[in-house]
Amino acid sequence: VRAIDLAIAPGETVALLGPNGAGKTTTIDMVLGLVRPDGGSASVLGGTPHDAVQHGLVGAMLQTGSLIRNLTVRELISMLTSLYPSPMPVAQVLELAGLEDAAEQMTQKLSGGQTQRVRFAVAIASDPQLMILDEPTVAMDVEARRVFWTSLRAFAATGRTVIFATHYLEEADANADRVVLMAQGEIVADGSTTEIKGRVSRRQIRATLPSVERSALLAIT
Repeated sequence: VRAIDLAIAPGETVALLGPNGAGKTTTIDMVLGLVRPDGGSASVLGGTPHDAVQHGLVGAMLQTGSLIRNLTVRELISMLTSLYPSPMPVAQVLELAGLEDAAEQMTQKLSGGQTQRVRFAVAIASDPQLMILDEPTVAMDVEARRVFWTSLRAFAATGRTVIFATHYLEEADANADRVVLMAQGEIVADGSTTEIKGRVSRRQIRATLPSVERSALLAIT
């Protein structure tokens, strides 16, 4: 990434939108403290990324990682909530993630969509103030995506800040208050989805005017 300057207010749901290689994942890794900026700095909730993560203030759902096997979904969530000083109640985690019907299933027996929802549940177990998701619906079918975004909107409605990376414009349009459009490591646009679409849209009008001199057409601005 190059010279990114971005501030996100508490309670915002922001989409990092762009193709593969745009810099979305690198930006997320800096916010999570997984990599350090070569120049400049990253601040999360008034402190360093490391401190915010260490205190359970940040939850993350990344593209990699697998679930612990041979536990039920409820057992997994219960174990994780025990690691934090002020976790979200297990019942609330299951409800927000849409996992109440799958709570007694073994993690290795889950469908792809259920597995993604459990990974979301793991991310919110600490009751974070900031939720970060990197391409969360990759490989989900249409119904699994619908259920997932319903869960995320319910979480965001509690006043939490959400940042998610996607290359699907329709996901950003339906679920974000604000879109940050990235390309080749830079922010090229920042605003609502309506503003973004207005900037990048192009309209072409074609007409045939055989009786008009070429010089007159060239003079039109």
